Amino acid sequence: MRYPLIAAMALGMTVLPALADGDAAAGKAKSATCVACHGAEGKVSVPMYPNLAGQNVQYLNEALRAYKKGTRSGGQAEIMKIYMAPMSEQDINDLAAYYASLKP
Repeated sequence: MRYPLIAAMALGMTVLPALADGDAAAGKAKSATCVACHGAEGKVSVPMYPNLAGQNVQYLNEALRAYKKGTRSGGQAEIMKIYMAPMSEQDINDLAAYYASLKP
């Protein structure tokens, strides 16, 4: 019974540094272009786009980096690649922290 707790703690320690890398307030300021598809506060009104509010920060970081690199395909990947092209690593961290901090 002790081991699941240890595994959960280890997982938490791998996610927390990613949260520390991003600034949610800065991410909110950088999210203006995201609102058109992903909605205010990361909640969509058009079902073809995913909600971002409350999404896992590590997932968001990896997805945004994959769009930027062009290694993610399907759906709106080409559009996302255009939006992500000018984003720095800090921008990505900030956006991920912002959307992860929102209530789903």
